[in-house]
Amino acid sequence: MELEDKVSKLKEIFKDCVLCPRACHVNRAQGDLGYCRLPAKIIMDCALAHHGEEPPLSGENGAGTIFLSSCNLGCIYCQNYQISHSALGRELNSAQMAEVMLDLQKRRCHNIELVTPTPQVPLIMEALLLARGRGLKVPFVYNCGGYEDPQIINMLDQMVDVYLPDFKYGLEEDAVLFSSAPGYPRFALNSLKKMALQVGDDLVLENGVACRGLIVRHLVLPGRLENSKEALRLIKKAISTTVPISLMSQYTPISKVSQHPILGRRITRDEYDQILDYTLHLGFENIFVQEVSDQELTPDFSHDNPFE
Repeated sequence: MELEDKVSKLKEIFKDCVLCPRACHVNRAQGDLGYCRLPAKIIMDCALAHHGEEPPLSGENGAGTIFLSSCNLGCIYCQNYQISHSALGRELNSAQMAEVMLDLQKRRCHNIELVTPTPQVPLIMEALLLARGRGLKVPFVYNCGGYEDPQIINMLDQMVDVYLPDFKYGLEEDAVLFSSAPGYPRFALNSLKKMALQVGDDLVLENGVACRGLIVRHLVLPGRLENSKEALRLIKKAISTTVPISLMSQYTPISKVSQHPILGRRITRDEYDQILDYTLHLGFENIFVQEVSDQELTPDFSHDNPFE
């Protein structure tokens, strides 16, 4: 199928939205709103050269990161809560988003990385094709929360260069409790399989920068070590131990969960080390690690650059 035909089929889904596992079946093209509260339009918060991603994505010049508004997950602890739980932002059409992508390339960013593209994927992919036609050469990175419909991921073949999904939950009860996401492990795993088939279960680098492949992120949550272990077991069983794992220690309680009985604290060094040791025990060959510290890592999206 031609890429333009894929985009046309994706845009048709707005009329009966099943872009994610929630399958709201609302007609977003007519203004009806589902779980994400987004119309059939691109709603962007900001775009910037981001130096805080995994080294093969940030490189020397930064990832060309585009933060989109809203999300199809309802994570009560989300570090991007200001935008992920809001449908407000700058409204763009596909041609305008293509210009945003091209501007990031002009700024010498190593890639174009869309954050939480899932509810907006039809017009994002239309923008990508327009940008490619106008000279966009850098890789396209699909940075998602993992709560994906495998059939939609299947339609992105030949458009996405690098997949950067979270695999947040190995245990469904945690997915429901913290993100209101029933079926998360099943949907995330089946989508991960599709991603690996498209781009491989490893990372291809050129001059130290990712040009194709897959990185799976997992955020270690306080007191939920069995959830982390099960997530890693599922990835090993369904994909391989070759897939790069980004093991994240940066969990920081936002104000919404500061008094939460489970999520109201940072993880300890011992908790992170236990999960890192378990990842090594399972035989994963490529692991990105983070230091455990008390540094404040929550971005502030009221600033032009949320990470300064």
